[in-house]
Amino acid sequence: MDQSFYMLATLGIAILMIIVLSIKFRIHAFISLTAACFLIAFATGMPLAKIGPSIEAGMGGTLGFLAPILALGAIIGKMMEISGGAEKLSRTLINFLGKNKAAWAMMIVAYICGIPVFLQVGIVLLTPILFCVVIESKQPLVQVALSMLAALTVVHCVIPPHPAAMAIALALKADVGKVIFYGLLIGLPATAIAGPFFGKIISKKYDFQPPDRYCNIERVPDSALPHFGVTLFTILLPLLLMIGKTIIELVADKNAPFMPIVNFIGSPITALFIAAILSYYVMGWKRGHSLTELAKQIDSAMGPMASIILVIGAAGAFNRVILDSGIGDVLKQVLTTIQISPLIMAWVIAIVMRFAIGSATVAMMTSAGFITPVLAVYPNLDPALVAIAIGAGAIGASHVTDPGFWFVKEALGIPMNKMFGIYTASTTIASVVGLIGVMILAQFLG
Repeated sequence: MDQSFYMLATLGIAILMIIVLSIKFRIHAFISLTAACFLIAFATGMPLAKIGPSIEAGMGGTLGFLAPILALGAIIGKMMEISGGAEKLSRTLINFLGKNKAAWAMMIVAYICGIPVFLQVGIVLLTPILFCVVIESKQPLVQVALSMLAALTVVHCVIPPHPAAMAIALALKADVGKVIFYGLLIGLPATAIAGPFFGKIISKKYDFQPPDRYCNIERVPDSALPHFGVTLFTILLPLLLMIGKTIIELVADKNAPFMPIVNFIGSPITALFIAAILSYYVMGWKRGHSLTELAKQIDSAMGPMASIILVIGAAGAFNRVILDSGIGDVLKQVLTTIQISPLIMAWVIAIVMRFAIGSATVAMMTSAGFITPVLAVYPNLDPALVAIAIGAGAIGASHVTDPGFWFVKEALGIPMNKMFGIYTASTTIASVVGLIGVMILAQFLG
């Protein structure tokens, strides 16, 4: 049997095993990914002494950077929740844009609030606000809901310092500031088309009402909410610091005496730490919460991160084993013979993995493992563009294999037979628009 075919068949069986274990037998993704690591290692004849170190290197190299980012993002998200910051953002934007633009206001709020938190956390945080906005504005629930969901999903996949997008930037060794900038350029149009525009079209076909329990909620007075400017600045501070670092690197001498300070403050961990401390003060302690109460709130926010950290770590280990086993070299040989743009290739791999596995985070991490060996053939290709292409692919094709699909269904009360025409279609539209944006941006960048 041809060695290349055998290696690729091994990879295919490993991926199939992940899918079957995760979906058919409901085994946790961490176990499924780790089992796939051992399958590849044994099947490809990796020396036993190298298997453990390879898994450790992949997991440690990924989590050494991402674990603190996840924790710091959880702190910002929790402070935003207990302070009412998200509600303040939505009220201010609706007052500014008008009730007839409630979908656009909700999209902006979700885009901002989704930066530090995972999709499911963002849905929990914003769903009560969503229903209140719909009741107050009298706008179609489907349009406003899709505006929120499209924003949360796009941010999840393409905008660092969101952990999933940050993981891809790390795996591809891309400049984080560039990934943020490109992600905003491409993500905002994708969100607008898949959210407010698409939502307006299908709201004529699908009509749902907010649950009764939200119809008589007592309105929190504005005086009990944090200031709009403080809330917005706190959430956007990490992005401002990281983008600022990238801009300064482009215009300043890299040997300038102030560059070490710029690099330190603009690094993702430092930027998020500063924002987390600021949120702890302005959204927590300054608003009357005791330090003891804040400590309990932070503990409650950290718990759900454990599972996410394990899955991302296992995906990093899976990618490392692919490279160390020799499959990475075979992938490089095979994929480089295909006459297709590496950006399209990255997008296709990501959306196929998303459709098969369900989890956008796992699909992105796995896709990075596939495409990384190919990038050596394209030394002039900006890894930040590849990161956005992978993220755009992982946005689309959300269906029954995606835990987020079921979370959306239950949180919003959408009937199962309507979910495909609403949420699956919206994510796929955003994904395709994202790919188009990547290809256009690549033409401008040369």
